[in-house]
Amino acid sequence: MHFKMIISLVDDDKTDAIMDAAREAGATGATVINHARGEGLKPSKTFFGLELETQRDMLIFLVEEHLSRKILEKVAEVGKFDENVGSGIAFQIDVDDVIGVGKQIRKLTDVVEEEL
Repeated sequence: MHFKMIISLVDDDKTDAIMDAAREAGATGATVINHARGEGLKPSKTFFGLELETQRDMLIFLVEEHLSRKILEKVAEVGKFDENVGSGIAFQIDVDDVIGVGKQIRKLTDVVEEEL
């Protein structure tokens, strides 16, 4: 079984909705890193040295490769990444090797067989 890593940077108020949508699309879990900071095309706004932007979370999903595109698209849809500038991004990376996911592999085997 091969895996991909989906990394998504989202406003912290969308984290729960995106996590739920990813699980519904086949993700078995995620790691959430709170208070991530980023900057897009426009620099962050400040007021007397204080940043005026919402907090972001980094969501890291390790998913089976046959489910990855569906999960990635669901994350983007729920996060409204293409509708609102600066609402977040998501991308996937190939993973060469994984250790410690034996239970997930057993659970995903039936799910992937149904997808194929």
